[in-house]
Amino acid sequence: MNDFKEILENVSLKDYNTYKIGGNAKYLVKPSSVDSLVKLIQYLKTNDIKFIILGNGSNIILPDEDYDGCVIILSNLNKININNTSVNVESGISLNSFINKIVDGNLGGLENLYGIPGTLGGAIVGNAGCNGSSISDYIDSVTFLEDNNIKTIDKSECNFKYRNSIFKNDKSKIILSANFELYNKNKDDMLKIIKENHLKRINSQPLEYPNAGSVFKNPEGLYAGKLINDLGLKGYHINDAYISDKHANFIINKGNATCQDILRLIEYIKTRVKEEYKIDLELEQEIIKY
Repeated sequence: MNDFKEILENVSLKDYNTYKIGGNAKYLVKPSSVDSLVKLIQYLKTNDIKFIILGNGSNIILPDEDYDGCVIILSNLNKININNTSVNVESGISLNSFINKIVDGNLGGLENLYGIPGTLGGAIVGNAGCNGSSISDYIDSVTFLEDNNIKTIDKSECNFKYRNSIFKNDKSKIILSANFELYNKNKDDMLKIIKENHLKRINSQPLEYPNAGSVFKNPEGLYAGKLINDLGLKGYHINDAYISDKHANFIINKGNATCQDILRLIEYIKTRVKEEYKIDLELEQEIIKY
């Protein structure tokens, strides 16, 4: 276990997800490299210790119960290698840090995604996007760990769709890195776009409260937030889990919300939208089950 940069025991997971909910994890480990991650997973499997991978803890809903296993945080996998317009980057880096780095290098393509919380790996899993762009737009290939083997597949094999990919429902595939093919672009032009989008986020999203981003995917041709807003549900709450007054497709934690509070609120929203519009809202956030 000496290969692991940080090993913690009995850790509150409230500090490791953006809803600020959840119980305690028996172990939490931050591998220092891909090699140490491979060794860690081999160790855990050999010793029958269950594990889950967490990125930045955004876009997920953790259970209230304690986790009798190991939570793996990949934040130390954050290396970037830039070769002209081709970029290889490890999955544990925050998406915003990655974008800052390539913008500094006058490389364009991803500046519209600045402000999305989470890691690069998480963004790839959910094919994160906003402002008309998606992370998959400039991906060339993805490298992942599966059954103790490191594999690389082309973008065409990743099955990227709206907020979805081959990695979303296959937890055996752990993203390690990705290759991007970007293009030369003026840094000042990109910084202007980033500033405009950041101001738009501040004005339209409840960033002052713990939340996990958009709760529901937008139905084709519609906006989930507008459907919820038009039902007059802004401000509706179950205990400390509130539908945001600022953006109806956000659930916020105003203090001591639990996983069950959030899930009950989600079901209430889905039921109301189904009754009124005959539309089945699809969850964008992932419910973690131990």
